[in-house]
Formats: sequence, structure tokens, C-alpha cells
Amino acid sequence: MLIGELGRRTGVNTHQLRYYEAQGLLKPTRGGNGYREYDEDAVMTVTQIRHLLDAGLSTEEIAVLLPCASGAEPELEPCDELVTVLRGRLDGLDGYISALLRARQTLHGYLEAAERRLDARRTAAV
Repeated sequence: MLIGELGRRTGVNTHQLRYYEAQGLLKPTRGGNGYREYDEDAVMTVTQIRHLLDAGLSTEEIAVLLPCASGAEPELEPCDELVTVLRGRLDGLDGYISALLRARQTLHGYLEAAERRLDARRTAAV
């Protein structure tokens, strides 16, 4: 199938499909006319890529994990890099969440202090 049909079947625009190809995630052949040609497996591959992107993985991480993927969801079969990549991504997310929680707590403190001062000014003005 051509890239337009793959896009229609997966709901992914052709620009993104070309990006996936550039990242090594899709490997079309080229027809005699130079057009990209995808086999039926490409539909499953794009579906897997979309699910893995939704999980917060980068295309670089997906390139490592894709050979371990089966099914649309996908199910990830144990392979050497799987645990390392997933653990690294999870550790990064945990660090980011911790930083966000600290920032949130600090902002709450600033807001509470500002509201107390505002209330004190209003009370003093009465």
C-alpha cells in the first residue's frame, strides 16, 4: 500500500509516517516509481508506535522496544533492552513528577502567603 492508504488506515498523517521512517521505525520499500510501499504489517507497526508514544516513550526508545512488541496494544515480550529502557523512562518520569510536586508545593506557599497579606490589608483598611 502507498503512504496515503497507510495514513487512512491508521489515522496517522503522512508527515508523521515519514518521520517514523526517518527514525527507523518503519521500513517501506520503494516502487519503480520511487513511491513508498508498505506491507500489511505496517498497519500493526504504526498502531504499536502510537500506543508506545502515548505511554510517553521517545521514538529512540520505541526503536529499541519495537522488536519486542507483539499485538496492537502492544504486548512487550521480554528482551534484553526492555527492562532497561522502561526502567530508565519510569525513573525519569518519577524525577519529573517529584520536581512538579515540589514546584506545586512552593507555589501553594506563595499563594497562601499572598492571600494572607491581602486579607490583612483589607482588614486594616476597614
